[in-house]
Amino acid sequence: MNVHTLPIWSRTVVGAVKRTCRAQHGSEAAVDDLRWPRIEAALLALRSSGRHAVRIVDADCGAGTLLLHALGHARQLGFTAVEGHGIDRSSLLIGRARLAARRAADPALGVDFEAADMITALRDEQDLPADIVICHDLARDRRPEAARAVRNAGRIVITDDAACHVRGIAA
Repeated sequence: MNVHTLPIWSRTVVGAVKRTCRAQHGSEAAVDDLRWPRIEAALLALRSSGRHAVRIVDADCGAGTLLLHALGHARQLGFTAVEGHGIDRSSLLIGRARLAARRAADPALGVDFEAADMITALRDEQDLPADIVICHDLARDRRPEAARAVRNAGRIVITDDAACHVRGIAA
């Protein structure tokens, strides 16, 4: 496993702070994702509020790169209980995500990947909403229940169209 240090700029309530983040090789794609700054800010806000546990759901997770990077980053921020759930329709991509999760094995991370319809899987999340839901290209799914399922599945919803829905916490 090739691990190196990447500089990352974070915005907190206090202002911009430069720090380094140990990241797995290949996670540069995650940091370059347009959603990453909002994911990082949400994790920082949760941690700054005293939280020690975090649960992240990635709807349409693909090969799991962004979710795995977010989970690893949560551990680096000091979260002691970190859970992730990746959902994608493609069983091939879910297989790749599971393989990547095994390679990045961290006993403190609980992560599972599921090949399923996004709406059906997110409805299962509504009873105990995740802290953060990451969604890719929600506009592509024109079913009205898709946006509702995403919103109800998490307290903070981050999409790649610059939308961010926050329920129940200050972000």
